[in-house]
Amino acid sequence: MELTADSQHSSPTHTLLHISDTHFVEDDALLHGSVDSDSHLAQMFEQLKDSAITPDALIFTGDLADAGQPQAYQRLRALVEPVCEHYDAELIWVMGNHDSRPEFRRGLWSQDPGTEAAQAPVDYVREVNGLRIIALDSTVPGHHHGEITDEQYVWLQEVLEKPAEHGSLLALHHPPIPSPLDLLELVELRNQSRLEDALAGSDVRGVLAGHLHYSTTSTLPAGIPVSVASATCYTQDLRVQKWHARGQNGGQGCNLVEVYPDRVVHTVVPMAVHPTVYEMTPEMLQSFIDKSRQAAAAAEHTDHAGV
Repeated sequence: MELTADSQHSSPTHTLLHISDTHFVEDDALLHGSVDSDSHLAQMFEQLKDSAITPDALIFTGDLADAGQPQAYQRLRALVEPVCEHYDAELIWVMGNHDSRPEFRRGLWSQDPGTEAAQAPVDYVREVNGLRIIALDSTVPGHHHGEITDEQYVWLQEVLEKPAEHGSLLALHHPPIPSPLDLLELVELRNQSRLEDALAGSDVRGVLAGHLHYSTTSTLPAGIPVSVASATCYTQDLRVQKWHARGQNGGQGCNLVEVYPDRVVHTVVPMAVHPTVYEMTPEMLQSFIDKSRQAAAAAEHTDHAGV
């Protein structure tokens, strides 16, 4: 049964899944002794399988492996690629501070470049039906904070010189926003104002990021929205005292990103399964729609009759 309902908005031109901080570990061992990173991601895909969500691309914003282990990238790729094949979706990997550039290239792209090339930032562009996704490597090898080099800014400027048909989304690991957790000031993206200036006036319609292990949103001074996806491994508990941090095995999820001609909508999709309160069939929904239309028509008729 196909429902017929009026809407103020057309269908989105693009549907994306924004996933972050999978933190796969070596030999499928438990992360921090209690978190099964592999099972969490597999569970998320299983929950999405029977939904109406059909993504055009899956975007992973960093910390794919917990310590850059080759086996971790191999297992991650083996799990994710069949999902992308099922949806016929583009797959976009972004570097995180826990990742290793050489192992990233070997494990996820089957590349084995020379030593110097393997250590270069992983910056690239993917076109998804006219929507440009820019993957920008904000990592600093051996450190947890983020930086973008002069050479990367030159590259980014060259990419943005020509607008894309449906605009661009910038995907990087370190979000250019503040955090309520004091500890994260030590590992944030440095010189954020420079990135803000680089994006101002461009066709970038949104910034996708991870790193924080909780979902949050913000806006750059130029009006560009920033959306941070929660982690699929473990999350940060924000209910802590000053200069404290507490990881928790809960609150995981991903973000659904729907691109419309005039806006981009970011929606948190939690992984937790909760008791059902109610459920409506298509027939029930159509009946509800029909009754609403009849009531609206009757009200309009009454208004006209009273004129």
